Order: sequence, then structure tokens, then C-alpha cells
Amino acid sequence: MRIAVLIKQVPAIEEMALGPDGRLIRSGTELEMSAYCRRAVSKAVELASQRSDCSVTVYTLGPPSAEEALREAVAWGLDRDVEIDAVLITDPAFAGSDTLATARAVAAALTQDGPFDLVLCGKNSVDADTGQVPPQIAELLDLPFATAVKELRLDGEHLSLGCELDDQWLDCEITLPAVLSCAERLCEPSKVPPPYRALVPAERIRFLDAETLGPGPWGQAGSPTWVGKTRSLAVDRERYVESDLALAEQVRRAVRVIAKKGGFENSKKPTEPKLVTSPGGPGGVVAVLAEPGRDKLLRELLGAAGLLAGEINGSTTVLLPGSMGSSSPGPAIDAEFLATYGADHIVHLAGAVIEEDVAAAMSVWAADSLPWAILLPGTSAGREIASRVAADLGAGLAGDAVEFDVEDGRLVAWKSAFGGQLIVAVHTSTVVQLATVRAGVLPTPEALEPGRRKMPTEEHIEVSPRGRVRVTARRRDDDIDILADASAVIAVGQGVDPTDYPKLDPLAELLDAELGCTRKVTDNGWMPHARQIGITGRSISPRLFVMIGASGKFNHTVGVRGALSVLAITNDPNAPAWEQADAGIVGDWQEALPLLLAEIARIVPDEQSP
Repeated sequence: MRIAVLIKQVPAIEEMALGPDGRLIRSGTELEMSAYCRRAVSKAVELASQRSDCSVTVYTLGPPSAEEALREAVAWGLDRDVEIDAVLITDPAFAGSDTLATARAVAAALTQDGPFDLVLCGKNSVDADTGQVPPQIAELLDLPFATAVKELRLDGEHLSLGCELDDQWLDCEITLPAVLSCAERLCEPSKVPPPYRALVPAERIRFLDAETLGPGPWGQAGSPTWVGKTRSLAVDRERYVESDLALAEQVRRAVRVIAKKGGFENSKKPTEPKLVTSPGGPGGVVAVLAEPGRDKLLRELLGAAGLLAGEINGSTTVLLPGSMGSSSPGPAIDAEFLATYGADHIVHLAGAVIEEDVAAAMSVWAADSLPWAILLPGTSAGREIASRVAADLGAGLAGDAVEFDVEDGRLVAWKSAFGGQLIVAVHTSTVVQLATVRAGVLPTPEALEPGRRKMPTEEHIEVSPRGRVRVTARRRDDDIDILADASAVIAVGQGVDPTDYPKLDPLAELLDAELGCTRKVTDNGWMPHARQIGITGRSISPRLFVMIGASGKFNHTVGVRGALSVLAITNDPNAPAWEQADAGIVGDWQEALPLLLAEIARIVPDEQSP
């Protein structure tokens, strides 16, 4: 059995920055293996240690400095009596590679060295967080794919998988060969100190250049997307904390700091905007993928599609697969529902219920229809489908967009980057432009009044399922919209015992807040993954964010850079939370809670009065 592992070296999240050319600054910054990739390496070594016929080869594409990440992977195997070979795909010609150019180069290397039975990747990389490269590689290699694998059982050539997808759990079966992306909790991460990495024999690492892989085009020349303008999202926190004061006085002063920033104002979301319907004109088609079970996100996409269609004098089309991903009841996504939100046309993808089948049908439709743009949900399913379609068509794909513009008749997708420090404009050069959209960031339009609705035209495309991914069970344990829509969020860390969560109910009720958490909490199974906030969880922008019993490390607080105000409560006077909060309370949260409730109750009416 042959296993390939794909890893990426990234800057430490605290040091991420862009240069004036829009590229990531790597020189002079601390570099490390991406968090999810560490699980891929560890799982490959674990599998190899169980089978005498198993070999492992680790690949990365990057500058010469990326050799350090390969050394760490090899050293992890050697420490467990597993010999790993490593390949560094490096050449100045690869500079400026977007996700598709990266996937093409890595796929070329795997094809040249292959075939491989199993390709393991990280779910995504923490510097981009779009999860596009693994499914693009799967598409280029024509292999089945499963993402966010948290449980993996291998019996001969048969894989039984448990996948942690957004707000649901999926069990599926795949027969090798296959590509898998690994969830953070799949296994322990591979971490080796630098002195032990230096002991790796030089002959373990092989180098591939652009000429060896073929004519390309590679790098920027082979990239259908590029980064344009950037906008800084610098966060200026008050950082007010006085641990020497009595607890009651700390609470009083902290509440007033948050009130001054508007954290206790009427924090309901703005009224839903009126729907701007498309003109139904000839200027181009803005298509939307409808993911069953996510009607709110579909309405957000339809609202954006209507606005964009209005800009180009075009029309909107909804691509409607079968019951893909649906595990909870909701409004029926039918012609009547879609007419309510301004759809001009519906394409039924009959028989497509697995992501790779939906993607194949969409590719055929897009190659024939040449839509101006396709908007897809920024969910696990939407990301796989978008990535496969982009790889199949050679089209530009912007991942996790948070807003859109039209410039010179072309789509500009703005996305958060580098731990939320920036928002960058992503442009595409191809006829068909694709973008995935993060849930909860676009306004949800109001329904059209009955007299203004026009029933969309419809067509059907019959899809022949390939049957390579067999879903055996699916259950929804939460809703990804909850934290995205919340105007206030209370996030708990390990310092709050799960049996004490009900004690926070009065505060949640007073603030009209939802409950979120740190990674350690979901690691312990105390909350579902959809409630995790941070670099490997959700990014949210509430009016008020309250951290309780959490240290406030950057990997968590980076997920709330967009919050208007941040209040932290923990008993550690040296916690990193104080650098990321507007106001802090140092003490036992259970002692502070009744004081906080009383103080907020006193001040909120004053803050919300006319």
C-alpha cells in the first residue's frame, strides 16, 4: 500500500502579513507546518506502522525553506520506526500559484511518482482556510474524496469514515484509491523539535522542479485568480483591566467600558433588506447552487445573485440537486420557494446527491451555458463542489467571499485573509467565475410580495451517480447560522465546567446571546464543532463577545476580530486575553457573574433609551 501525504508550510498565525504585491510575506517570519497537515502526517505514520507493506511519501510545494516542514514529517516517522520519503516541489516558476495552480503541480508530481492508494491532506491551511486544494487534487486525479475525516478505519482496500462537517456528522464508505482531508481531531498532531529534524538524512528528501513536471503553465501564469486591493482590518481594543481592584469595582468599570463602545445597545441584526431582483436581461447568468437544508444561506446567495445580475443586466439561475446533505426539515426548495426570492430559472440536477456527482453535472452545464458567475455556499459540500468544478473547467475560484463588487463587467470577490487581519479582493481571468460564500455574512433579503413574483422557467439534467462515495448515515447536531447571526456571543473555555453551562443562562437571556466555545471545549466533546470560534473554527462579528474561562490565545480570539466589543473574564492576571479584549475582569467567573448581571441590568436601560 502506498500513501502520499500533502503538507503546507505557513507562517505562524500571529505573524501572517501581506507584502505590497499582495503575496504572503515569508522572509523573516517564523514558519511551521499547517495544523491540519500535522494530523495527515500522524495518521499516515499510524497506518504504516500497522502494515508491513505500506510506504509513505510526503509532498509539499513551496520555496526552499519548506524543506524544514518535510524534515519534521520524516522525523516524526523515524521516531516511530516508519521510514518516510519526502519530496519538495520547488522552483521560482511556481511563485504566485493560486489554489488551482498549486493543485495542478502537486497532482502532476503524484501522477509522475504514483499511483498511490491513499492521499492524505489537511482539511485546509490556516493562512487561507478555503479547503480548495484537496478536492481540486481529487478532481485532477479522478479520485473520490471525503473531507474533515475525524474517524478512519481501513480494512484492506475498504475505508469506513466519520466526517465532522460544519454542523453535522456524516458516516461514509469509500474503496481505495481515494483522497481524504483530515480534521483537527483525527489523531494527535505530528510535532518534532528542530534539533531532531536536523538528524533527518539528506537522502530522504528529493527535489522536483518545473521542468521535471512538464510544460505547465505553472505559478502565476497558470493561476486563474489573483489578489488585487487589500483593506486592513486592524482592531483597536481598549485593553482595560485593573486586577488590583475589588471584583465588584472591576465589574462596574468593565461594564461601562463595553457600554461606551455600544456593546449593550439594541443589538438585533438590521432589518432584512428588500430583495433586488434581477432584470432578467441578456447580460449574463449569475447561478446559485442550492444546498438542501440550508434555506437561509440560499436566500443570502439569491439576494447577492439578484444584485449582481442587476449590475450586468443579467438573470439568475438556481442549480438544484437532490437531497444532498439534507438531514433536517425545512422549507421545500421548489419553484414556488425560489420564485419568492427572485429566481429566473431553475436547473434540476436529478439524481445528484453526492458532491462529486453534483460537481460533474454542474461542470457539464457550465461548459455549455457559460454563466457569468456561480455562487456556492461556503460549506463543506459547497467547497468540494466549487473546487471540483473549478478544476474541471480550469476556472477561477474565490473562496469564502464576504462581499462582492463588479468592476469593468467582472466579478470581484472580497474575502477575509490571514487570520482576519485583512480583507482582500480576488479577481478571476476565466469566462466562468466561481465563488463560495461564508454563511451569515451577506444580508438575507425579504420575500417578494405575491404580486411581484414571477415563476421561474425550469429544465432537468439527468445525472448518473458514480457510486464511489456511499453515505451510510448523516445527522445534524447544530446550525452554522446560529453564531453567524447572533448579535451577542458568550464563549466558554476549559475554565468553565460543562455542568455549569446552565449557570450562564441568565446572562445569555439578558444579552440575547448564543453560546460558543474554544477548541479545547470541542476537543472534549462538550459542544459541537459548529460552536468553535477561532482559526480552525468559526469567524464571527457580533456586537458583543464575552469570553469566560478562556485564556484568550490568538488562535481563539482571531475568530472575533470583527466583534464591536470584547469582554473577558478569567482568573489569570497574565492571560493573553487582556491584549485582545476591550475590558477584562480578573477573578472567578462564578463570583463575577451575579455582579455582572446586576450591573448590566442597571446600565442597559440607560444605554438603550432614546
